[in-house]
Amino acid sequence: MSAPHPQTGAVPSAPGGGVITHGLSKRFGDLWALRDLHLDVAPGTVLGLLGHNGAGKTTAIRILTTLAQPTEGSATVAGFDVVTHPEAVREQIGVASQTATVDDLMTARLNLEVIGRLRGLTKSTATQRADELLAQLDLTDFATTLVRTYSGGMRRRLDLAASLMGDPTVLFLDEPTTGLDPLSRGHLWDMLGELVRGGTTVLLTTQYLEEADRMADDIVVLDHGRTVAHGTPTALKARIGGNRLDVTLTPADDLDAAAGVVGPFVDRAPAIDHELRVLTLPIREGVRSIEVLRALDDAGIDAIDVTRREVTLDDVFLTLTGTKPEPEAEPESGEA
Repeated sequence: MSAPHPQTGAVPSAPGGGVITHGLSKRFGDLWALRDLHLDVAPGTVLGLLGHNGAGKTTAIRILTTLAQPTEGSATVAGFDVVTHPEAVREQIGVASQTATVDDLMTARLNLEVIGRLRGLTKSTATQRADELLAQLDLTDFATTLVRTYSGGMRRRLDLAASLMGDPTVLFLDEPTTGLDPLSRGHLWDMLGELVRGGTTVLLTTQYLEEADRMADDIVVLDHGRTVAHGTPTALKARIGGNRLDVTLTPADDLDAAAGVVGPFVDRAPAIDHELRVLTLPIREGVRSIEVLRALDDAGIDAIDVTRREVTLDDVFLTLTGTKPEPEAEPESGEA
C-alpha cells in the first residue's frame, strides 16, 4: 500500500496516475465555461486539448492545476484530487501558462535557481538543473543576462524551463510555442518527446494543429465548453475523410457564389476563408480537380491557384467548430 503524503495525508490512487476527470464543469454566473468534461490521460502520454478562443481550454487547465475549483464533477492529477489535496497536486505538476511568469529583474539562471529551491531542491542541484535546462533551450549564452532584456521568444523558452525545474510528473502546457521561431519549436518538440518517453504526462493546448498532430496520442476538441470530438489524430482525420481541394479566387470573385457552384463535387459545405480568398473543398471520392475548375470557369469564376492535399487537423477543427483555432486569452477572475 502507498504511504500517506507527509503533508496532506493523501494516498495517491496510482503512482504517476496521469489526469482523470469525471463530468468536470465550471460555471460563471449563468455561463457554463466548461461542461461535463471526461478525460483519462494515461501516464507517459500526451493529450491535445483543442478549441477556439473561449471554448474552455484554459478553464479546464486552471481547474486541473488547482487555480480554480469546479462547479461540478471531479478530477485527479497524478493520483491526487484537485479539490481535496491541491498541495499534493502542486508538488507533482509543472505549468507553463500563456503569460510568462519569470522575474524581469533577475537573470535567467537566478530565476530558475529560485524556482528550484522553492520546489525543494538543494542549491547545487537547483544550479545544475538550471544549467541543463538553459542548455536544452539554447539560453546558455544569456544565463547571466537580466530577463527584462529578453525577446518574447526567449522569455517563452525561459518560462518553459521554469515549468520543468521540479521534474514534474504531469506537465501542463498552455499554448507553449506561441512566439517561438520554427527552430525553437522543433527543439521543444524533441525535448517534450524525451520527457514523455521517460513517463511524464503532458496536457497540451495549442493553436498550431500540426503540433497536436505530431505530439498528441489523443485529442479532445472543445466547443462552447463541451467536448465535440475525442480520438487519436488519425481517427479524427478519418472521421471527416477524403481529400481537400484548396481553391484561391481573385478579389473580384464572389466566394459564396463559388461555394454554390462546387456543390455537386463536395461531401459537405466548403470552408470559406474570406481574408485569404480561399475555398477549402471536401472533395467527393472519384472527383477530379479539373472537373471543379471547369465548373468554376463555366460560371465565370477565376481560380488563380488550386492545391489538392490530404485532410489535416485544421480541416477537422473547421468541420467541427466552423472556425480556425486562435490563442485563448487567460481568463480574469469570473471570466471563462
